[in-house]
Amino acid sequence: MSNSRIAVIGLGYVGLPLAVAIARHFPAIGFDIDAGRVGELGQGVDRTGEVEPTALRASTLRLSTDPEAMRGAEVFIVTVPTPVTADNKPDLGPVMGACRSVGAVLAKGAIVVFESTVYPGVTEDICGPELERVSGLVCGRDFFLGYSPERINPGDREHTVERIVKVISGQTPDVTERLAAIYGRVTSGGVHRSASIKVAEAAKVIENAQRDINIAFINEVTMICHRLGLSVYDVLETSGTKWNFLKFTPGLVGGHCIGVDPFYLADCALKLGHTPDVILSGRKMNDGMGDFIAASLDEALAGKPSSVLILGLTFKENVPDLRNSKVIDVIKGLEARGHQVQVHDAHADPAAARHEYGVTLLPRFDDHSYDCVVGAVPHAAYAAFTAETFSSLVRPGGLVADVKGMWRGLALPHGLRSWRL
Repeated sequence: MSNSRIAVIGLGYVGLPLAVAIARHFPAIGFDIDAGRVGELGQGVDRTGEVEPTALRASTLRLSTDPEAMRGAEVFIVTVPTPVTADNKPDLGPVMGACRSVGAVLAKGAIVVFESTVYPGVTEDICGPELERVSGLVCGRDFFLGYSPERINPGDREHTVERIVKVISGQTPDVTERLAAIYGRVTSGGVHRSASIKVAEAAKVIENAQRDINIAFINEVTMICHRLGLSVYDVLETSGTKWNFLKFTPGLVGGHCIGVDPFYLADCALKLGHTPDVILSGRKMNDGMGDFIAASLDEALAGKPSSVLILGLTFKENVPDLRNSKVIDVIKGLEARGHQVQVHDAHADPAAARHEYGVTLLPRFDDHSYDCVVGAVPHAAYAAFTAETFSSLVRPGGLVADVKGMWRGLALPHGLRSWRL
């Protein structure tokens, strides 16, 4: 497999770093249906910030929007998104589209590996038949399936695809070993051979569901502490002195994984006749957190229509990733209660913010003063604020709201009020 030609389908937050890493060891092509994205990458520009321009320009990775460019590949790795619909049902549209693109150029002996997060059974029971339909080949005889769930986080420079343990599973023992040889070259973290493709699919989807449920518990504790007049961060700091206390923090749960993947597991459970009470309760709790914060801020502002500055719109700190950000729920909740809201983000692309949420980002945050400033996302630029920053940013008697605890140790100027979870 040392000279295997590999195609990576989908060049987003997951696919691009993987494709660049693979291209260091194998002949590789990166395919994406977004011509604008491919054009930018061809100029050495990665708007996600996951791959440095120098690494991108130096890569031998070939880029294309033409499925024919993948013809002749021996391994296809699908890394397209798996979102949910408006009613939180799995949307397999991108995966099915990828299957059609791959199926059109699939040759005998090829392996098709899926990295997209799905519920158990999707790879073999849905993707396999679609690949058969388009290619005219027989799955398990003419071509083979594999699954290797993605595990990287946007902006995480420690747990990169070259360092993490890679779960692999193949339709046959031989396919598993071939995938072990490929991924083993790419990552120094080693590979874990899963018992089956369905086991690997299940393992991935519960990783994110577990985090979602743990955060939901802390968010519920936060609501209780709020009624008690306690800061949940003070409570968690104290509880954290116990050696086996799990250190989760409260907040808005969005993004491409934790806020989405549990719905895939829940949908699978419902189809099997099981009601996933814990999973769905966790999702309900976390999805309601944005409006809880908005209601709490409205209460702190005595219900008086106020000018509010929201700092941060991305789903997590220090990345430009706007996918499924729950900050928009805080914005809408405040606006619904009569407040005038403006938004600044140190990393988000203004055009993307308008497209995704209809939000116009301020070019700078320090042109005006406000009745309330909300630290929604702990970007480094905001965490570095000083007392002097707030002196000019918040009007006398105004409110400084800290959603993520990034200003806990900061003494605010006299006369300013503090709110935090």
